[in-house]
Amino acid sequence: MSLQAKQVRVLVLRDMEQLGRTLFRLDQGFELQFRLGPTLQGKHVRVHTNYPAPGEHFDRHTFRALDWHNPTGREDDSDKFYTIVIQTTCSSGYVVVDPVLRAGADNHHVHLDCITIQTYLSKCLGHLDDWPDRLRVAKESGYNMIHFTPLQMLGKSRSCYSLADQLSLNPEFSPPGKNYTWTDVGELVQKLKKEWNMICITDVVYNHTAANSPWIKEHPECGYNLVNSPHLRPAWVLDRAMWHMTCNMADAKYTANGLPAQVQNEGHLNAIRDVLWGQVFPKIKLWEFFQVRIESAVEEFRDLLTDEKPDQKKTGGKQGLKIIQDPKFRRFGNEVDMDSVLETFVPHSHSTQAILEACNRLWGRLEEINKEQYQQMIHHQEQAANCIVGNVVYERLADHGPKLGPVTRKDPIVTSYFTFPFEEKSLEDDLKMMDQPDKACHFLAHNGWVMGDDPLRNFAEPGSNVYIRRELICWGDSVKLRYGDKPDDCPYLWAHMQKYTEITAKHFAGVRLDNCHSTPLHVAEYMLDVARVAMPSLYVVAELFTGSEDLDNVFVNKLGITSLIREAMSAGDSHEEGRLVYRYGGEPVGAFVQPSLRPLMPSIAHAMFLDVTHDNECPIQLRSAYDSLPSSAIVSMACCCSGSTRGYDEMVPHQISVVKEERFYPKWNPDAKASSPGEVSLMTGIIAGKLALNKMHQDLASKGFNQVYVDQVDEDIVAVTRHCPSTHQSVVAVCRTAFHNPKHHQYRKEVPPMFIPGKIDEVVLEARVIDRHAGTYKKCEKYINGMPEYTVEIKEHIQLKDSGVVKHAGVTSKGSSEFVQEIVFERLTPGSVIAFRVSLDPRAQELVGVIRYHLIQFSPKYKLGSLPDQDTPTILETPLAQIMSKLTLADMNMLLFRCDSEEQEEGGGCYNIPSWTSFKYGGLQGLLSVMADIRPKNDLGHPVCDNLRQGDWMIDYVSNRLVSRGGALGEVGKWLKGMFHYLKHIPRYLIPCYFDAILVGAYTTALDVTFNKMSSFVQNGSTFVKLLALGSVQMCGVGSFPALPPLSLALPDVPYRLNKSTGKKEQCCVSLAAGLPHFSSGIFRCWGRDTFIALRGLMLVTGRHLEARNIILAFAGTLRHGLIPNLLGEGISARYNCRDAVWWWMQCIQDYCTLVPEGTAILHCPVVRMYPHDDSEPHAPGTPPLCDVIHEAMTRHMQGIDFRERNAGPNIDMHMKDEGFNVVAKVHRYTGFVYGGNRFNCGTWMDKMGESDKARNKGMPATPRDGSAVEMVGLSKSAVRWLVELHKKGLFPHSSMKIHRDGKELKVSYEDWNHKIQVNFENNFYVSHDEKDPNEKHPDLVHKRGIYKDSHGASSLWCDYQLRPNFCIAMVVAPELFTVERAWKALEVAEKKLLGPLGMKTLDPDDMVYCGVYDNALDNDNYNVARGFNYHQGPEWLWPIGYFLRAKLYFAKKLGKETYDQTVYLVKSILSQHYVHLERSSWKGLPELTNENGQNCPFSCESQAWSISTVLEVLHDM
Repeated sequence: MSLQAKQVRVLVLRDMEQLGRTLFRLDQGFELQFRLGPTLQGKHVRVHTNYPAPGEHFDRHTFRALDWHNPTGREDDSDKFYTIVIQTTCSSGYVVVDPVLRAGADNHHVHLDCITIQTYLSKCLGHLDDWPDRLRVAKESGYNMIHFTPLQMLGKSRSCYSLADQLSLNPEFSPPGKNYTWTDVGELVQKLKKEWNMICITDVVYNHTAANSPWIKEHPECGYNLVNSPHLRPAWVLDRAMWHMTCNMADAKYTANGLPAQVQNEGHLNAIRDVLWGQVFPKIKLWEFFQVRIESAVEEFRDLLTDEKPDQKKTGGKQGLKIIQDPKFRRFGNEVDMDSVLETFVPHSHSTQAILEACNRLWGRLEEINKEQYQQMIHHQEQAANCIVGNVVYERLADHGPKLGPVTRKDPIVTSYFTFPFEEKSLEDDLKMMDQPDKACHFLAHNGWVMGDDPLRNFAEPGSNVYIRRELICWGDSVKLRYGDKPDDCPYLWAHMQKYTEITAKHFAGVRLDNCHSTPLHVAEYMLDVARVAMPSLYVVAELFTGSEDLDNVFVNKLGITSLIREAMSAGDSHEEGRLVYRYGGEPVGAFVQPSLRPLMPSIAHAMFLDVTHDNECPIQLRSAYDSLPSSAIVSMACCCSGSTRGYDEMVPHQISVVKEERFYPKWNPDAKASSPGEVSLMTGIIAGKLALNKMHQDLASKGFNQVYVDQVDEDIVAVTRHCPSTHQSVVAVCRTAFHNPKHHQYRKEVPPMFIPGKIDEVVLEARVIDRHAGTYKKCEKYINGMPEYTVEIKEHIQLKDSGVVKHAGVTSKGSSEFVQEIVFERLTPGSVIAFRVSLDPRAQELVGVIRYHLIQFSPKYKLGSLPDQDTPTILETPLAQIMSKLTLADMNMLLFRCDSEEQEEGGGCYNIPSWTSFKYGGLQGLLSVMADIRPKNDLGHPVCDNLRQGDWMIDYVSNRLVSRGGALGEVGKWLKGMFHYLKHIPRYLIPCYFDAILVGAYTTALDVTFNKMSSFVQNGSTFVKLLALGSVQMCGVGSFPALPPLSLALPDVPYRLNKSTGKKEQCCVSLAAGLPHFSSGIFRCWGRDTFIALRGLMLVTGRHLEARNIILAFAGTLRHGLIPNLLGEGISARYNCRDAVWWWMQCIQDYCTLVPEGTAILHCPVVRMYPHDDSEPHAPGTPPLCDVIHEAMTRHMQGIDFRERNAGPNIDMHMKDEGFNVVAKVHRYTGFVYGGNRFNCGTWMDKMGESDKARNKGMPATPRDGSAVEMVGLSKSAVRWLVELHKKGLFPHSSMKIHRDGKELKVSYEDWNHKIQVNFENNFYVSHDEKDPNEKHPDLVHKRGIYKDSHGASSLWCDYQLRPNFCIAMVVAPELFTVERAWKALEVAEKKLLGPLGMKTLDPDDMVYCGVYDNALDNDNYNVARGFNYHQGPEWLWPIGYFLRAKLYFAKKLGKETYDQTVYLVKSILSQHYVHLERSSWKGLPELTNENGQNCPFSCESQAWSISTVLEVLHDM
């Protein structure tokens, strides 16, 4: 068995979603699945990827289509996915795949977090023969990766990053008589890899080349020059002017202006400004490059006026003067678009005077435009002056600057922005060359960087003013390269850089992208693709200065950057340094176990966390020498790549300049003395300490110590914990930083004690920086030497008692499960580090191992760190799946669900966390819904986690609740109790993690068992189907009191139990709650209408046939007056005040007979009649078969039902008026329509009774729907048609009903009744488009055509014509009543007017009483809304949407494949919203209703039975 389950990440695709600035990272071997989000479900979506197929190479521009996987084979899209198995490194632009690095003779895998890297300036390594001796310092210091700065021939400046020839190895590496090549370098790199286990990477520099590169002189088109980039001409003019200002200062020509060559004070700075504004800027007149020559333009206009008209095709007929920038950027070269002039400055006549006036107006406007350009240039020059002065301040006055001294031609006032490879002449002579292409092509723009600029913008391209505003921090030794958009734009440059890349990738395992943020993205993409052909698992490192994590992600995604360089020196104090450790990697200690299949979550870029980078200032100068070790230790404890630069460990007290440094690195000599400048050993600087830290860093990463905790002990002490989640070992490093020199800064003498949970096995290391008497630092002329006066005092792998840092270690205990050691420090001086290896105490370690052992049954990932129990309780010897297999689905209701009111009925309640809230359910779902939010975020500070750490209350609640039930549930409770016995005795910080793991295992097992007990439709169904099917378990349960009337003793398979109070046997049939939490318990649990609307989906479709039978028969026993109850009240307290419940009951009997194998047998099942006569008290005198009860109900309707509710009055309804208690339900003798009700009651599902005295709606139904409600006509038609068919098959004994009418006994056949409804329906319900339709009796009330009326014969006639969704129900149960074309058009109207995100509007928004927001608490004087009067007058109910979609599917099939396919798309798209809601709902249900546009309604049930049921039925139909 593999210890690791296959890792699968799921990326949900959403229409129009842009993820270019979101980073997703994957490891090789992972599987990536693409699933459709709500906005795409139902659409014909194809996913194309440029990720290569197995065995193929990555090509960024080659895409292949992926194939859908549809595990269930259903139309439902919730489980369909595309998949890619990640097997190679690439960068597609959206997902970054980390490379697999290898080293050693055995080619072992080096995990990215194991990397410890050291940077070397290549030019300081000397001859290649000497490299091993110098590089051995890295090996002996414990590093496993070397970063070389470029190894190519350097330019004139000697900067490591200014390369003269990208293809040639630096000749300085070859001693006299030898000529080393790239092959020799490659062999050395391979030797380091195989023999030293060291990986080598180097820089690639794509953005610039040395100004003296021979090839740039031959190919000046590769840079930005004045020929190919004429927009730079004004900036070049200013640059030349600044050079001549340098010459004048050096030649003392500005002394009269108060400006000497040596700039020393504020007065000299002001003099620079005076010269700029008084002499330089006026002389060069840069504004002229952006202005129009007015005289020429006006003269051209004058000539055109006499013989041309404006061309409106060019101007679009829009007035407005258009100025065209001269593409060659010549003085006064801008042109005026004459078409726009002719359109704008139209003379009122052709007279000379009129033409003169038009010309004068144009002259005036052009002067204004030229003035605007002048002002714009003044703004640019102001910025240029500020930048020039700022540069002078830094280079000549600032303490932290280079203090260059007097202005000379060697050290000019500012660095030149352009190359000038010609002899020095006057400014006037220089400017003439600008117009000589053979010379102007060699004026190449230098590279640099711009503070705060958009890194995605190329500052040298047109549109940028960086050069003219002097905002570039310029590298005067390097020319910025001009690639264009594609290789054809500059063939030589692309080919040259491609060769450079191929050479690099051939010999090195990785590259550092120098100046990455300024390198054109498309260039870096292209070159890295080239590199990955040579080195498929290329390691790519970069340092970005975008100032934005989102922008960083753009570069990381596009280029496939593996690690971003981060620097500890960016931290201003130890607190920030510790925060960086926490930020750059690892999970929190005690993190939850994540499932192997989970969403692909956004990530941050993998960090290469360095104590200092090679091009930044020396930490010793900014902090103190004593801080070198503790800050390195903090960096080494980060769960990411770590490293440093050569010189840091040797305590070189200055920055090793990438430009000016020419000395060599010292060589390794294990016996070197501290005073030897050319050699180093473990006694040099902090090398011994760094060796120990590097070994520890690599050990932690390789052994899975991937959890991190950072504790800021005080202002100078940072404690970092690395924890292994499988073995639960930890390493705790306590680092006392020394940002200030202890010799001059007063540190606190008292060091706070530390409390370390667990047992300290050893001190991994303790070290501190100490002074030694080996002389003082003196800079060596030949070697880069460090400070001999400091070294490290270090001990490794010692016992706590032998520590020189710890004064006392006492054992304390925080409860029975918390073993803590108190550490009192004695010599934790500034500059000290101590690291402890910590285990759980032996008993806790054993218990954790046992827990993991028992969790293996759920996942193999727990095998690591597991330990068989020597004394396993009997209950734990049995797999939980086997124990749970004995549970019924009714038991699953108790195990998984039960809301607070259900729990209270049993004498308990849902678990409550003080100061937070209660769980939604007492069962596992209540906890798992909350944990589903906590787990992915590892939100260990959540109140649930706090509660678990503080005590065992929640743990005991979960197990005791089930143990107390006894039976099979009790066995599950005992299993949990056995697991929790171990759990209670492990450290409290681990309890949330393992509590969750136990519950997840139990929960997923329960789901598996649950679905296996359901129908094949559910077992083989999608995730969406299964989530909906859980609604059956959620709603169907057995309470402490029987909710259903008793069934016949003759019925087989009726469940029984012993009543705990009486000790007698009683029936315990499952009942169906209407909704949670409001309709879940007591007399308000069971409602006739709700039960039978929900029963088909929740019980028949899910395969719960026996329980469905019992519910049907139990309600049959309550038949009275020909009706079944609205509110059941166990049958004894039933209310018979609804006209539709009996028809839903008969529809369910029909569905039962249709869907259940041999389902018609139910017709002969005995029914215990509680009320054999209308005036009977409840008893059980006989048991007629169900078919006779059905016949009685039909006969009573045909005879006519007319009675007054028992106990009518405020005792049963405090709001209803007296007339409302009169119940009427009859069949129209001519149409066959069932009808009834009056304007004071509401006998259908739209049953809101007014409650507000203030608004005067009390006792008035909002929607009486008296007369013939359309869905009742449909339901009755369905029932009658079905009985006719049953009788013909010999399955129903009755063909007609005997009634008394006008004193005579009549027989009415079912067939006749069926026929009457059929022939009369559309004539009476359809609202025709024909305004003269003879069937329409009230055309004045019609306000929507092409629909079906909501009722027929209402007392308020206008109510018949209201557009509501109820006709969709009739379409599903009795589609034969509808003409296909009419039905389709009516459904289109419903879709347009009533369809909401989750539900259907209960009333047309165009209706005058429509209000889409239900607020039952609002009591004002508004008749239409007070106390929720608009319950069914606009709010969007969910259950009708199921019937709407089923109707759409039915009639779409009748209209052909194209229509059906379009409808399937609509259905999928709509249901995707329900899927999302269901997944996110803590109730794991669908609500009763929403407010308008799908907004949450706080007065709705959070989970409603019929809402879930009807959506499940749609999926069943598909």
